[in-house]
Amino acid sequence: MRPFPVKTRHRLLYAALIAGLVALPAAAANKTLVYCSEGSPEGFQPQFFSTGTTFDAVSVPMFNRLVEFETGTTNIIPALAESWTVSPDSKVVTFKLRHGVKFHSNANFKPTRDFNADDVLFSWSRMADENHPFHKMTAGQTFAYFDDMGMKNIVDKVEALDKYTVRFTLKRPEAPFLADMAMDFASINSAEYFDTMMKKGTPNAADVYPIGTGPFEFVSYQKDATIRYKAFDQYWKGRPKIDNLIFSITRDATARYAKLKTGECQVMAFPKPADLAEMQKDPQLNVLQKQGLNIGYIAFNVEKKPFDNKLVRQALNIATNKEAILKAVYQGQGQVAKNPIPPTLWSYNDAVQDYSYDVAKAKQLLAQAGYPNGFETDLWYLPVTRPYNPDGKRMAEMIQADWEKVGVKAKLVTYEWAEYRKRSKTGEQPVMMFGWSGDNGDPDNFFVPLLGCEAVKGGGNVARWCNKPFEDLVIKAAQTPNKADRAKLYEQAQVIFKEEAPWITLAHSVRFDPIRKEVKGYKMDATAHHYFTSVDIARDSAQ
Repeated sequence: MRPFPVKTRHRLLYAALIAGLVALPAAAANKTLVYCSEGSPEGFQPQFFSTGTTFDAVSVPMFNRLVEFETGTTNIIPALAESWTVSPDSKVVTFKLRHGVKFHSNANFKPTRDFNADDVLFSWSRMADENHPFHKMTAGQTFAYFDDMGMKNIVDKVEALDKYTVRFTLKRPEAPFLADMAMDFASINSAEYFDTMMKKGTPNAADVYPIGTGPFEFVSYQKDATIRYKAFDQYWKGRPKIDNLIFSITRDATARYAKLKTGECQVMAFPKPADLAEMQKDPQLNVLQKQGLNIGYIAFNVEKKPFDNKLVRQALNIATNKEAILKAVYQGQGQVAKNPIPPTLWSYNDAVQDYSYDVAKAKQLLAQAGYPNGFETDLWYLPVTRPYNPDGKRMAEMIQADWEKVGVKAKLVTYEWAEYRKRSKTGEQPVMMFGWSGDNGDPDNFFVPLLGCEAVKGGGNVARWCNKPFEDLVIKAAQTPNKADRAKLYEQAQVIFKEEAPWITLAHSVRFDPIRKEVKGYKMDATAHHYFTSVDIARDSAQ
């Protein structure tokens, strides 16, 4: 799978861009932090994607939003917008923009101006306006999160009142709107950069080779191996403490741990639960942990038979031994999930009854659905470690064994991560392992992009389940200003979800970030991102 959303004819362009970059001189490599990441990004344009692997490598180090989350929390703080006001009817949000914010540069582009309202209008209009010159730059590419969240049904228009004031007018009150604006898809691009690349006849270059306002500048990418960044000297919050940041892409968790132990990397993503006890005894390591704002699940594609039948979906829920999966795959580091949102999130409905593991009952339901002898299907499993699932293959093997007991023969299938996501967006999967880490601390962020009707088209709703009573409750909740009233609506939505069973809710995991002792100032993020802006290293390191 190609690493970027570009046509074949643009591959030579990318090679030329990278060849034109100047390598970091050894003398400049005073402090280098190496992060052992779990997978390759799908591309380098945050508007196009919705996965944490991509956001970690793109929007987190290289871009900013108008508002952002305070690291470690979901508290909204000013970023590219210094302040904002909300009208009494909650339908007009006006942002005052920060002055003096610089954009990155590269071998093909040197900015001639600071960030201003033009960049906000460009970034939003590109996603929202189908006639925008940069809306359909790449065949088959969608604005995944924007589409999944139905933002076209929320935002009516965006206007620049002056060079440093931008007004968003909404079609309806939207309680999560500010939190939505802090999310990765709302990263701000440079309008000047895109225009410059268009004039040079290489418009796709702006999506291939990223320019943002964030703490780190892009240096190079070696597919499935390494991403290199350097500290941005003119970063508006102040230059990062480390000089160079390297993502060492290492899919296998055991290999990541080996690199961490030897000091080949200083921070690693998503350890195996079985390795945690040993890690916690190592005097060279600190193992940070946090309750995960996440859900791991199996999604049934309800557009494909036999999963259009609710009884089949319920039967396979009942046929899956979730307690055994929690023990073997998560090593007890989490809890069995019964709802699509974790219990740490407000509006969680604890009164919902989960499906109990019962082979006889599952067989009975399958027979009732017209499948007394079971059936055959493909079960897609995760090719990468995720915060909500430490071992997709092991989980798939256990589910395969469970389903075989009720006559359902599952063939295990997987693809490279970017290909896995690409195929699932078009609905190719019959049954698919997936999951989610919350991006903004609002229940809306689970219900809408994962289960909403717009997200069927956007590709985030991999169950392709569109249920009007559920949809009506979720949309009404988003338009309800009172938090307690919103919670009641989400609680009702969870009851419908459980009855309809578009997913097997598996587990909410505890997250762990193992880091070496020389790493200072690192904080675990509430949304499972990995931030290195404020991190320092106690010793000099040259890579």
